Amino acid sequence: MKKDIHPDYHPVVFKDTSTGDSFLIQSTATSKATIEWEDGNTYPLVSVEISSKSHPYYTGKMKFVDSAGRVEKFQKKYNWDKRNAEAEDAKKEDA
Repeated sequence: MKKDIHPDYHPVVFKDTSTGDSFLIQSTATSKATIEWEDGNTYPLVSVEISSKSHPYYTGKMKFVDSAGRVEKFQKKYNWDKRNAEAEDAKKEDA
């Protein structure tokens, strides 16, 4: 490896602002804010909004959007609600 071209790799504390969890890892991130960690040493503190502690993929708590509203909007756009009602009425008459 070439010397003096790589960023400084050091311990950094990342704090998830949505859950309040903190974790210490090696990173190249820098920050003026610092925090005293459990081992008694002071490390740079980087605040993040989403981490593995709060991301829906890692927590298994997926957030679903209202898909019913989208379906109804699609049906209105192409008049599918009327087509389906007419098709059901025609089946009932044939039976």
